Amino acid sequence: MIQEITVTDNHVVVNLSGSIYVEEAAQIRESLIGYIEKGHKTFVVDLGNVDYIDSSGLGTLVAIQKRALQNGGSVIIKNLKGLVKDLFELTRLTKVFEIQ
Repeated sequence: MIQEITVTDNHVVVNLSGSIYVEEAAQIRESLIGYIEKGHKTFVVDLGNVDYIDSSGLGTLVAIQKRALQNGGSVIIKNLKGLVKDLFELTRLTKVFEIQ
């Protein structure tokens, strides 16, 4: 779920928490697409408080990355750990996103 979204400089910082399933992924997608439509290009997604993310959550992040890249921006993933880190490595999404 979205814990907090803040806009700093040219970055939209998104702090997520808990488990991300279909419902949460849809809310995240809707919120972040709103920021893209307002002209924001670079997103920093902090997954440090996320304990699980399913395929719809991963797909949402990939879709936001695609839209951001089309606008000259990107999605940066921060604080990967545990099962979420394993899922990113297993699906090779560590090659798709900038990981910090």
